[in-house]
Amino acid sequence: MKIAVTGGLGFIGSHTAVELIGRGFEVIVIDNLSNASEQVLDGIEAIAGVRPIFEKIDLREKQDVVGFFKKYPDLKGVIHFAASKAVGESVQDPLLYYENNIGALVYLLQQLQQLAEANFIFSSSCTVYGQAVTMPITEAAPIQPAMSPYGNTKQVGEEIIRDVANISNINAVLLRYFNPIGAHASAEIGELPLGVPQNLVPFITQTAAGLRKEVSVYGADYPTNDGTCVRDYIHVVDVAKAHVIAMERLLNKQNVAKVETFNLGTGTGSSVLEVIHAFEKVSGKKLPYKLVERRPGDVIEAYADTRKANEILGWEAELSLEDAMRDAWNWERKIRTID
Repeated sequence: MKIAVTGGLGFIGSHTAVELIGRGFEVIVIDNLSNASEQVLDGIEAIAGVRPIFEKIDLREKQDVVGFFKKYPDLKGVIHFAASKAVGESVQDPLLYYENNIGALVYLLQQLQQLAEANFIFSSSCTVYGQAVTMPITEAAPIQPAMSPYGNTKQVGEEIIRDVANISNINAVLLRYFNPIGAHASAEIGELPLGVPQNLVPFITQTAAGLRKEVSVYGADYPTNDGTCVRDYIHVVDVAKAHVIAMERLLNKQNVAKVETFNLGTGTGSSVLEVIHAFEKVSGKKLPYKLVERRPGDVIEAYADTRKANEILGWEAELSLEDAMRDAWNWERKIRTID
């Protein structure tokens, strides 16, 4: 069965490609290489033993999307990762985010609804919940006004998928991630941000590798155990496995609604300082960091209620925060050739 993975050379996309190949799927990776390297294909092949088909396509180009679906008429499903995802950048350049995240989604759905059978997994985010009132966050938690154009593209994307699924043959699963981190245990693939990392863990590993002076911890006066923000950090391999399970659910027609929604997290919140200390423990390195002012737009805490995914998908996170930090550090050491 052919499955297309958009943004398949990115962080979560590449790990999902590995898991799909391991389950016997034929994977077609779509990527425009704007935030990824074609060399990631080597890493996927080294782990999975199979090199996925690669199509360099910019999904903002409608005719290229049309051409892709003509080339692969027997496609069984699409897992859609391709999107811009930096909150700060989305505030500075909202139209880039609406074009890339919404325009590409529309073009994909236009082609999918022409297939006899269409299965779609959408990479969504816990940002749709904003600052939730109660913890842990369930899928029934109210959708809050978006705190950034990036967050809004995830909310609007979900709404578009529901509207289209209601009048077409598309069946979809919306996966709302919390904070994917780590790397493959083989250190063949991992997170490779271009420029200054926007996420905590690659900033930590780059600081430990000597590329950054220190880690800035934004806010130490939050109403949490140690005053720093709390998030649900989940190993990227666990996230990838959830996508395969969700796709198999659709292919086997086990879904009970046209569009289903699941949180992907560990169900446990960890503070920024706890993440730093976990890294120090597994790496044996003392990490330089400083406490600075809060960052606008940051929620105090967010961690998942994962019971729905556990019970309905039969999926649960298996790897720990320490596992993720160890794998992330091994990946960083490999790409920087650090002993």
